[in-house]
Amino acid sequence: MKRNYSKRFLPAVQKAIIKYGMLQEGDKLALAVSGGKDSCALLYIMSLVRAYAPVSFSLQAVFVDMGWEMELAPLEALCSNLKIPFHVEKTKIAKIVFDVRKEKNPCSLCAKLRRGALHKAAKRLGCNRVALGHHLDDVIQTFFLNLIFSGKMDTFKPNTYLSRQDLFLIRPLVYITSETLSSLALSKNLPVVKNPCPAAGETKRHEMGTIIDFITSRYPSFYRRFVTSMEKSGIWVAQPFCFDEAGPGR
Repeated sequence: MKRNYSKRFLPAVQKAIIKYGMLQEGDKLALAVSGGKDSCALLYIMSLVRAYAPVSFSLQAVFVDMGWEMELAPLEALCSNLKIPFHVEKTKIAKIVFDVRKEKNPCSLCAKLRRGALHKAAKRLGCNRVALGHHLDDVIQTFFLNLIFSGKMDTFKPNTYLSRQDLFLIRPLVYITSETLSSLALSKNLPVVKNPCPAAGETKRHEMGTIIDFITSRYPSFYRRFVTSMEKSGIWVAQPFCFDEAGPGR
């Protein structure tokens, strides 16, 4: 029996979009695409949201080319099938991080440069919002990274205004687990492009993921209670507008 995974993720996406005011009439969203399951799932999910939302908005996929050889044909094909324009932003980030700077801990600089390239491309393409494929596991990993290494109880927000770039940074998947996105990618046969980064799978974030897997395997309600703690503590502040209950998942 084929499962209907849309019932597992669309109500959660709808809730996040409504509660944190992620969409307005006439918005143009740059969807950050890396080739991983999360960003490909973001493409698919936001194409559904576009079809069902009571507001009209457009989508633009943006791939930040780090300078490595990657097979982008599957991503281009997915975007074409979903009727989402696909843009490749060429950079030399890999060379800067690994060859010029020779960073022993490359992730921080790499992320900063990739964000800059993504935001620059989004503005040039006429987008006013950038959507990222961060899911609930990413939220919790970031919380533990901040807690353990910086002594801060904080994580990224579902919707953030970047005043210097005049962009809204939104994360429509913050209520969805990595496992659900993996199931969606498998069910819909979404393409996954291999990550050529030599630091992949060897980061502190990966370590946090192992910790979260252990916690959630023993305490399945941890996901739900973590979200509740974010909302009740004020780390996440609701900011609803222009998106009613007839949205995706209706």
